[in-house]
Amino acid sequence: MSIPGQATGSPVRPAASQPREGPPRIPYDGTEPFPHDPSVHRVEVPRWQLAVTALVVMFPFVALVLAGWVLWGRLIGPTDIALALLFYTVTGLGVTVGFHRGLTHHSFVPARALKIAMAVAGSMSFQGAVIGWVATHRRHHAFTDRPGDPHSPFRYGTSMRGELRGLVHAHVGWLFTADVTPPARYAPDLLADPDLRAVSRAFPALCVLSLALPFAAGWTIGGTWHDALTALLWAGLLRVALLQHVTWSVNSLCHMIGRRPFRTRRHDRATNLWPLALLSFGESWHNLHHAEPTCARHGVDRGQIDPSAAAIRFLERLGWVRDVRWPVPARLDPRRQT
Repeated sequence: MSIPGQATGSPVRPAASQPREGPPRIPYDGTEPFPHDPSVHRVEVPRWQLAVTALVVMFPFVALVLAGWVLWGRLIGPTDIALALLFYTVTGLGVTVGFHRGLTHHSFVPARALKIAMAVAGSMSFQGAVIGWVATHRRHHAFTDRPGDPHSPFRYGTSMRGELRGLVHAHVGWLFTADVTPPARYAPDLLADPDLRAVSRAFPALCVLSLALPFAAGWTIGGTWHDALTALLWAGLLRVALLQHVTWSVNSLCHMIGRRPFRTRRHDRATNLWPLALLSFGESWHNLHHAEPTCARHGVDRGQIDPSAAAIRFLERLGWVRDVRWPVPARLDPRRQT
């Protein structure tokens, strides 16, 4: 069976830098709440860090209050829409193409300048420093939906109450836990890269830049405080909030709702959720991703929109990425559910 959009390139193969999965440390039957694991690395999270995390999570509510105040009797302008789309696309692809498919799973090899640019763009999404983000996601793949997964929605079991509680945990609750993912174990390749260490250290400054640029663009284009503030609201605060919750929805909804056309490992419940495909730049074709994590294209079937794969294709044609791991039918077809 042919796969639409397939191109020649390097076949999908395991990423050598990703941690090898071992057997579960403690028994788990796939339905009960995750048993306590004393070997999990836990630290006491400083209160200031919890406060900062809470502030970031509260962005949607702050932005809605500001929107009601700013837009009372006024309409959003075309400049605000254009800037919001621009910054959403740049920072969103920084996460999906840069953080995820490139740096986490090595679906392609980027030129050095592009690697740095993608890491900077992804950092401006307010989703964490690049090395920590990659380490957490690799751990998620090593222990998907079983003990050790940092944000599985099945952490509290498969009863209705457990799944509702788990949905909240998988979406935002895991951000407030003391369960720390050690980068030395899950992202040693990034720790060994001086460029990525520098970008990771610059994360707070890049968050400030992520809001300062829309404000400056609004001021430059419109020339008034109102133009600067509406640009900050729509292309800054609301853009950050929307992208965060779309990404977190892949962690939560894309393990509970949707179709599973491909077989995954035991307990792995990753699904395809088409309504999120465009907003997530193709990340919500999550079932295929968990079946073949290093594949550069997640939407492999007809009609599955995958803007991240299109961006990788464009970069490949420019010569800025190489060794792209495009889908190979001979590998994917045996994984299809009958």
